[in-house]
Amino acid sequence: MQTMKVIVVGGGIGGLCAALALQKQGIETIVYEAAPELKPVGAGVGLAANAIQGLASLGVSDAVIARGKELEALTIFDEHDHIITNQDTRPLSKKYGISNFVIHRADLHDVLAQNLKPGTLQLNKRCQTINQQNNRVLVTFTDGTQTIADLLIAADGINSVIRQHLLPESKPRYAGYTCWRGVIQNPGVTINHMISAETWAPQGRVGMASLPGNRIYWYACINAPENDPRMRQMTPAQLAAHFTGVHKPVQQVLAATRPDQLIWGDIADLKPLKKFVYNRMVLLGDAAHATTPNMGQGACQAIEDAVVLGQCLAQHATIVSALANYEKRRLARTAKVIRLSRMLGWVSQWENPLLVKVRNAVFRATPAFITQQQMEDLYRVDF
Repeated sequence: MQTMKVIVVGGGIGGLCAALALQKQGIETIVYEAAPELKPVGAGVGLAANAIQGLASLGVSDAVIARGKELEALTIFDEHDHIITNQDTRPLSKKYGISNFVIHRADLHDVLAQNLKPGTLQLNKRCQTINQQNNRVLVTFTDGTQTIADLLIAADGINSVIRQHLLPESKPRYAGYTCWRGVIQNPGVTINHMISAETWAPQGRVGMASLPGNRIYWYACINAPENDPRMRQMTPAQLAAHFTGVHKPVQQVLAATRPDQLIWGDIADLKPLKKFVYNRMVLLGDAAHATTPNMGQGACQAIEDAVVLGQCLAQHATIVSALANYEKRRLARTAKVIRLSRMLGWVSQWENPLLVKVRNAVFRATPAFITQQQMEDLYRVDF
């Protein structure tokens, strides 16, 4: 395995983690990223215990933890600031390692990139075509250059060019709601700095958590038609007005966001695939199993993919057997996350007053140990 060459298409969290995992095995790995430059963009990202364990396996968990913030509970409120459910994550953190962690996406990306071998990340390289030639893969980029390798890892996101080439029928499916995100300096509002909070209101959902440097990461989800121009054009002031009547500090945080700090996009996922491996090409991260963000597992599952793929390549004598094992270990787990996350998002976006009342009552009546058991199922990783 150490004599082979690997190409990673996509320099996001999954792609960089895959490169780290393979370079730890002594495998020559180059990452090709379409963006012409790396900018400190994005919003916050939550990492659960399974992701932190994966980062520890890659040797970067301490550096990541130093850049983010550990929280103590996951708490859901109704629009009147009454608790619907509260999950103390400290017991799980003791058992599995940090289980409730938030970091700016740019900081996470920076740590991963800094730990790669010099020259690993190649920018302004957008994949145009791919061709498999016996046991080799030829990639042609839009600038006319080409590269060839023994293995191609497609980590180019939910709109993966490579997945569309392999599976033209696999397209993102809209979840029914659109989302805004932002990271701002605390405008002087009072929030609980030790919890990840989410409010389920008739108008939609709003979540927020503290980041180092007196910053707040927030997101807001509203039911809307797909690619709605009204949603695309919404300003922070209009977004704050949409949540009129919701408990403090929701409106204040939204209104304090500058237009240039606002990140908007429809929420989508992929229908679970039946295969991740296509001869010498393998799908990883959102290219393989994009999920809605309701369980906070998108980045976590991409990190797991990278660690498992690295292990499989280290443990098997051939690429074929290694990729078969990777697929076997990842298909069912990622499909389960997609299904559960989609269901949770559907329930949490209900607007009907009667259904909302029943939903909140059911969540309040659910014993904490059941929620903890569900979280433990996620945190038990097989590496």
